[in-house]
Amino acid sequence: MSNLLGEPPETLLPADPGAAEIAEGTDVRNVVAAHPDSTLGWALLAEGALDDGLDLEGYAFARTSYHRSLDLLRRNGWKGHGPVPWSHEPNQGFLRSLAALAEASVRVGDDAEAHRCREFLHESSPEAYAELVD
Repeated sequence: MSNLLGEPPETLLPADPGAAEIAEGTDVRNVVAAHPDSTLGWALLAEGALDDGLDLEGYAFARTSYHRSLDLLRRNGWKGHGPVPWSHEPNQGFLRSLAALAEASVRVGDDAEAHRCREFLHESSPEAYAELVD
């Protein structure tokens, strides 16, 4: 069954303010200190902390990226649902934050939040879900 009202348009975020510095190899902590609005930077900090077994820090970094991402999405026309394509590179900070928050939530014992984040990720971008969720 198809949605008779149609799907909302894709949300395409503007360039992340720290992405160029991250791509150049600048330490992500320095990038986030200079650009606290870098959702990609926060998401990468979350992933790094989780990789290092620092679950609470990973959760905090992922939560920061997630909330900053929601604000950014809303400022760019997102109405609470609809596609946020992985192929549009500036969207990857948000999508990575959802995956990191899901993983961190599992690690701190919040399975309901992990499930919600994974569902949100899959609904936003099946491609990101396939890329980021094990």
